[in-house]
Amino acid sequence: MNTMIQTKNLTKRYKDFIAVDDLSLHVQEGSIYGFLGPNGAGKSTTMKMLLGLTKPSTGSFVINGKMFPEERVAILKEIGSLIEAPAFYGNLTGRENLDIIRHILELPQSAVDEALEIVGLSEFGNRLAKKYSLGMKQRLGLASALIGKPPILILDEPTNGLDPAGMHEMRNLVKSLPQMYNCTVLISSHLLSEIELIADDIGILNHGVMLYEGSLHDLRQTAIQKGYEANNLEDMFLSMIEQDNAARKKRAVI
Repeated sequence: MNTMIQTKNLTKRYKDFIAVDDLSLHVQEGSIYGFLGPNGAGKSTTMKMLLGLTKPSTGSFVINGKMFPEERVAILKEIGSLIEAPAFYGNLTGRENLDIIRHILELPQSAVDEALEIVGLSEFGNRLAKKYSLGMKQRLGLASALIGKPPILILDEPTNGLDPAGMHEMRNLVKSLPQMYNCTVLISSHLLSEIELIADDIGILNHGVMLYEGSLHDLRQTAIQKGYEANNLEDMFLSMIEQDNAARKKRAVI
């Protein structure tokens, strides 16, 4: 299996603050990679670096065999993304917003209809975006990421604003994407129970440092060996974060 996204010692500093610290990440082709961590752990900053939205301080990364920044434009053509709250032109319809992206990517008109259908917005495509609910805006954001069926999807909290039924539908959709479109998904979420149901591999980040990377099965074995709670992903995650925070406090005192 090929490594679709690989970072090497990726670091982002803001003056005296290190948001991402010497990160080495490996996302396998055709997989769903759950990128986890508490607020401020560095997940969104990492995703922004992969998308060229913020410049790494040090380190490097390769996406689908292409090196950043030398092949930045070629990389971006292969990625669909949903980062933070999606922004749209409120005075345009959902369909018109997607049509702007379609023109930029030089895709056929059918790409807009396909994207709306995938996320369940076909009947609302002609409604003004400013009249969309928060959940509908999230769906439109996902449609904008999926348009053109890119081989890589980077999704930051895609279930924000969705009710339980919407979360269930989004989970099933994301889970089906690798097989349906032969794509690779890097997804962050605070809903660990959702990630546990869809992810092939997990990366756990705390204070910009990768605490664990690997399969859920191996994470469970690691948790058992270290005496963590191992009943579910949330228990393992919290145990790992708490131990790391305690170790940091101890080092700070010393």
